[in-house]
Amino acid sequence: MEEEKPNMHRNASSQIFLNAKELRSQPTKAEKIVWENILKKRPLGYKFRFQHPFYIFILDFYCHKLKLAFEIDGEIHQEKFQNMYDKERDQLLEEEGIKVIRITNEKIFKSLNETESIIINIIKSRKIELNI
Repeated sequence: MEEEKPNMHRNASSQIFLNAKELRSQPTKAEKIVWENILKKRPLGYKFRFQHPFYIFILDFYCHKLKLAFEIDGEIHQEKFQNMYDKERDQLLEEEGIKVIRITNEKIFKSLNETESIIINIIKSRKIELNI
């Protein structure tokens, strides 16, 4: 097994893996659009995983090489409690070296081309940031 594998999931429990599998089988409309049209195609040659278990979390889309996560946010993420939770979660992930980018469903539905450009530009800047 590769040496980086344990860090890829940061000791996620078997329950987190089961939850991720369930989420993969029932993607939201926005997640499905982003996966099928952008991230499944390995943009700029980078592999993204869909509903990736990491520690106690499940990341919507994650590229281990770039330590980059894209989170797709529906309306619930605008609610006060969820917004506070998201900020704390993102901070914990960033302490692990993972850059978290949030994209709203609205942005995806309004303009897939713009969403794709945003994602590509973030991948390019992350690549430069990590000097890959």
